[in-house]
Amino acid sequence: MRNSLVMMYTQSGDILSSELVFEGIVDKNIVSWTVMVGGYVQNGLYKEGLSIFRRMVSSGTQPNAVTLMSILPACIGLNFLNFGKLIHGYGVKLGLDSDIPLVNSLIALYGKCKDVKRARSLFDQMDTRDLVSWNAMIVTYEQSGFTCTSLGAVSMGEWVHEPVIMIGACGNHGHGKVAHELFSNMVEEGVRPNMFTITVVLTTSRHSDLLEEGKKYYESMIRHYSVLPGIEHCACLVDLLGHADLLVEAYEFIKRIPVKPDDCVWGALLGAYRVHGNLEFAELVAEHLFILDPQNTTYYILMWNMYANAGSWEDVETLKKLMNEKELKKIPSHSLVEIDKRFFQLLSMPKLCPL
Repeated sequence: MRNSLVMMYTQSGDILSSELVFEGIVDKNIVSWTVMVGGYVQNGLYKEGLSIFRRMVSSGTQPNAVTLMSILPACIGLNFLNFGKLIHGYGVKLGLDSDIPLVNSLIALYGKCKDVKRARSLFDQMDTRDLVSWNAMIVTYEQSGFTCTSLGAVSMGEWVHEPVIMIGACGNHGHGKVAHELFSNMVEEGVRPNMFTITVVLTTSRHSDLLEEGKKYYESMIRHYSVLPGIEHCACLVDLLGHADLLVEAYEFIKRIPVKPDDCVWGALLGAYRVHGNLEFAELVAEHLFILDPQNTTYYILMWNMYANAGSWEDVETLKKLMNEKELKKIPSHSLVEIDKRFFQLLSMPKLCPL
């Protein structure tokens, strides 16, 4: 009964009440400890979660797979890879190293901490892999910052890799082909991808400039996997097409997608028009965004920048007036400089913002 109360309080975010009930339990069992550990972690109290886990171990209570899985997100959140390794070792010692959900969580831990070699080693040692296993490994490649010449480079624990440079905020790690190869292997093993998996491979297509591959995966969603494209998939493909300067194709694609385009989809297209300097089409897209998300100043600033870069100062003033009428946040004081035939806006903040 008290364990249920602890769970109820933690799920509602009432940590203080859950602590009071928990401390009142005289004979705490593994369920009591696991619920409290998970409660702290689920509420973002990672250090408290680690502390209560240590208390549990010191009390002589042996954790189970669920307990270890509950504490791993804290290791990820705090980037405590060494503590995560201890959890891994604990799992091996307790004979839990074949527990699929636990191994999946460990792969996610090592991937988040960019220890790709260890993540891949765990993955290769699994006798049975589920969709979560494949998702975790694909995400590990997507966020790692390492690329491998091929999946065949992994043999008997050997790992052949080369560092790549992270360019810009998009996180272009240049290893989309590796993730795509993993995806193909996953399908060959009979594991059907879900919406999340396809979102990941579409994202890696964008980050690695793999236009044709990205289009192929999008088109195969319905034909091969019976997955109806969602907003996130459509936004990914618009971003991919826009990055390749296929602006007309991106616009036509939005007109025929099976879902109603939202600000994410139109915003991806506006960003592409911004990069390629297509002011006329940007104005059409901005009209959609001003209706869909009228209080988001980002789109106004983008148009402001495009108008200024084109020297359309009347449009800048019109846009400024519109923002004032809508009582949007005032644009910081700024000045304009020209560098290599492009205008840049120097804001009062210490940042150079290209227009």
